[in-house]
Amino acid sequence: MFRKFVIAVFVLLLTAAPLAAETVKLSKGQDVYVPVYSHIYQGIKGKPYNLSALLSIRNTDPSNAIKVTIVRYYDSDGVLVKNHLERPVIVQPLGTIEFHIPERDTSGGSGANFLVHWTAAQKVNAPIIQAVMIGTASTQGISFVCDGIVISEDK
Repeated sequence: MFRKFVIAVFVLLLTAAPLAAETVKLSKGQDVYVPVYSHIYQGIKGKPYNLSALLSIRNTDPSNAIKVTIVRYYDSDGVLVKNHLERPVIVQPLGTIEFHIPERDTSGGSGANFLVHWTAAQKVNAPIIQAVMIGTASTQGISFVCDGIVISEDK
């Protein structure tokens, strides 16, 4: 009986292992939506708590550069607040570029977001694109990260 149990567990582990491993996502370019919060609401009265935001675009490919062509910041109503790029920026292999929204800038609102477009000459490891929010007031502090979501893929 014990032997059958051990064999069943072993078989289960063998079949589950490939499911647990993440596959490497290769792409030639993507549009990525990144949620950003210029403030959140706190307390009984729902008082706004301002946050700074840092958009981080990390090239995870160890051999190939990527080109970031669009970094646009939108408010809660989907209205363009700021275009952060005048011209494309090359991000070297394993390099990072960042864009900062100061804590005092509440123009985006609690439903703000970035739209990022990147391309590559060939299929490369997809970058990690995240927004990091942080706020401090008196003895309080809060920080959290929002991952970007791919909304379209270049062909």
